[in-house]
Amino acid sequence: MILLIMRGALLLLVMSVASLYLLSNQWAANVDDVKFVLIMGGLMAMMIGIIAIDAGFKDKKLSSVSGIFLGLIAGLLAAYALSFVINLVGVLNAPSVETPRPAFSPDSALYQQLPESEQVKIDSEWYAYERATSANRAFWNLLEGVKVVVGLICVYLGISLVLQTKDDFRFVIPYVEFTKQIRGQRPIIVDSSVIVDGRILDIAETRIMQGILVIPKFILNELQTIADSHDKLKRARGRRGLDVLKQLQESHFIEVMIEERDVEGGTVDQKLLSITSEMQGRVMTNDYNLNKVAQLRGVEVININDLSKAMRPVVLPGEHFHVKIVKQGEGQGQGVGYLDDGTMVVIEGGKNHVGESCDVEVTSTLQTSAGRMIFSQFAGKDASKSKAAPATEPQASSKPETTAPTQDVQPKERSQQRSSKRNPRRN
Repeated sequence: MILLIMRGALLLLVMSVASLYLLSNQWAANVDDVKFVLIMGGLMAMMIGIIAIDAGFKDKKLSSVSGIFLGLIAGLLAAYALSFVINLVGVLNAPSVETPRPAFSPDSALYQQLPESEQVKIDSEWYAYERATSANRAFWNLLEGVKVVVGLICVYLGISLVLQTKDDFRFVIPYVEFTKQIRGQRPIIVDSSVIVDGRILDIAETRIMQGILVIPKFILNELQTIADSHDKLKRARGRRGLDVLKQLQESHFIEVMIEERDVEGGTVDQKLLSITSEMQGRVMTNDYNLNKVAQLRGVEVININDLSKAMRPVVLPGEHFHVKIVKQGEGQGQGVGYLDDGTMVVIEGGKNHVGESCDVEVTSTLQTSAGRMIFSQFAGKDASKSKAAPATEPQASSKPETTAPTQDVQPKERSQQRSSKRNPRRN
């Protein structure tokens, strides 16, 4: 509201000052009505352009008293410095008074004693002199008006600059910029992947998170773009993210803040890391590539997937638990099930028991890049399933009976082979 009033007051003051100086020096500066309208129209267009450019830069957050006071001082100093430049321009471009001053003034007593022809000549010379000096005087008066307009613009820009740098400056005389020191909990800047994932809502309800969740406006715009996508899957993910964000704002366990400020960066990930560095916070994401880039730039990262892995219960060999076999495994006779946290469980002998729930005993665990795998076997009352699973084992027991006679014949054959290989000279 203060900026709107200041913008209107600036436009009114500039137009008033310009019209006042033009009207007071209209005759001397040879400014007719057409030139007057053109000058005022051009000045108004310039001021509207300046205000529009300034209004395009958002994020003007600062207490009005300190902002106006400091901006006023900065604007006046800038206007005072520019006044020397304006004076120099005036000296170089001022109209010169080439007409000499007449020896007699029309009001002097000697003028009355001159003949009429001489008086007419002096009158013409005096008129030309007055005309030249009036043009020179009007030029400098207009320069004074330019100084006033430049001063108003400098004051306005100074105040506007201060109002836009609330979070970047601490006001100590003189105007010095300090690095902001974050006290207490550091803010957490949230990536769109975390919002779409939805697990952040469950984490917030556990009250384990402390600090403020910051949602940059460009992340909100990205969610809206995804929600408006023509792809059905993307549209569903975007709408889910907006619903999760709304629930986070309504939650009493965490504080959510929408950051309107925009930062430099070609992509959303670059902007996210830039605003995290400026706010000295931590970025929360599920994006693997963003995680790596943030580590290279020295930005602290909270990864929901890493948090989920850390929260998984530790399973040791010999422990028992209940699991449902949902599909066949890659190994012979294996079945596969999953725990509530998504951990894969491989059950030996569970191939023929898909769809059944059973008690298993952990035999070993394997940690891979994709996660953790648990190898197990049937336990308790379900232990008999592993014994009854292979139906072809009795046939294997009959093989020794058929091969026994062949084993008895082998010594005779060997003896015959040996006898055939004897030295013929001994026969």
